[in-house]
Amino acid sequence: MLTRIEQRFVVSGAGRGRLAKARSIGWLGQTVASVCWISSMLAYGLESGGDWLQLCAASAWLLANIATIVTARAD
Repeated sequence: MLTRIEQRFVVSGAGRGRLAKARSIGWLGQTVASVCWISSMLAYGLESGGDWLQLCAASAWLLANIATIVTARAD
């Protein structure tokens, strides 16, 4: 038996829109690229101001990708 929140989620179809967006090649590619960028910055070290700016940029890119999924609506 579904809870009221789960019923609304299923009836609205919001899950399908988010899932479809998360499975798109563009979204997956950008998300993997931003995670790799963050990982490389952490692996090679943060020694200068430019390194920190790159880490901020990569993190912002990842957060934007996550926000796209969270705010996606069903088609």
